[in-house]
Amino acid sequence: MDRDRASARLRVLLRHLSCRSAGTVIARHTSGVGSLASFHPQQFQYTRENNVLSLEQRKFYEENGFLVIKNLVSDADIQRFRNEFERICREEVKPFGLSVMRDVTIPKSEYVPSEKVVSKVQDFQEDEELFRYCTLPEILKYVECFTGPNIMAMHTMLINKPPDSGKKTSRHPLHQDLHYFPFRPSNSIVCAWTAMEDIDRNNGCLVVLPGTHKGPLKPHDYPQWEGGVNIMFHGIQDYDKNNGRVHLVMEKGDTVFFHPLLIHGSGRNKTQGFRKAISCHFADANCHYIDVEGTSQENIEKEVVSVAKKKYGFKEITLKDVWTFRGRVVKGQRINL
Repeated sequence: MDRDRASARLRVLLRHLSCRSAGTVIARHTSGVGSLASFHPQQFQYTRENNVLSLEQRKFYEENGFLVIKNLVSDADIQRFRNEFERICREEVKPFGLSVMRDVTIPKSEYVPSEKVVSKVQDFQEDEELFRYCTLPEILKYVECFTGPNIMAMHTMLINKPPDSGKKTSRHPLHQDLHYFPFRPSNSIVCAWTAMEDIDRNNGCLVVLPGTHKGPLKPHDYPQWEGGVNIMFHGIQDYDKNNGRVHLVMEKGDTVFFHPLLIHGSGRNKTQGFRKAISCHFADANCHYIDVEGTSQENIEKEVVSVAKKKYGFKEITLKDVWTFRGRVVKGQRINL
């Protein structure tokens, strides 16, 4: 698709996006959950009462800002996502709007379409097979605990963390996802991150700083790493290095849900294999866009807008336009986003 066609397609999508729907998915309650009858809903800031999470699970998320649900996504679904990812890497399919990224240590001259040179694909909202992840009832059942019933899928990624080249570029600096988002309130946003294989400290599991979701959004910028850093891998410049870290060792199909202010990152992949995970940031459709000019998010706004202009050939495009294009309703109604 040439630049003119891509630009025209994006204009049409932006104009008609509010009419799009990935279909309504009805969340079903889990069995064996704890009773919340004796606990007043106003005592919770970060979760909503819908009888899916147990009282212990709600308390854990309130205190720590993350919650791991074991064996949530089936092997069959994960295999389908893996197959589609491989098709994208081989350039057999080219979903509109998709960003295919390679590790900073891989020169363009060595780029041959294959899984071994792709470190991440993001914005797969136009790929029906990968976007199935965002509509899985087992995922949305939990997402609704944080966003409420009108759910938007806002940011999609499949991460293929490569074996580290020795320059430690496979690391992801500690950051807060809210840095990238020009919409609020933060308590109505949640990430679902599913391990597509067993993940531990050897292949670069997630590391989280529990409780940091209660703090403010901190300034982010590129870390000064000797081996270089991947595009838009911004990190927090000042954080409490005494804050205890938790490494999330996960099995295939396990899913962690976490708050956008939770400080997290991942270590380098010290194995010879590729560490895969699929994720989506969801938001309450009642969230609203904000102007980030003059805030700590201004740097990421300039970078995202610059990339979008280059990719689609637009002379004028805003950060809100970019996120409006990315977002799709997955349950309920599209309201503000």
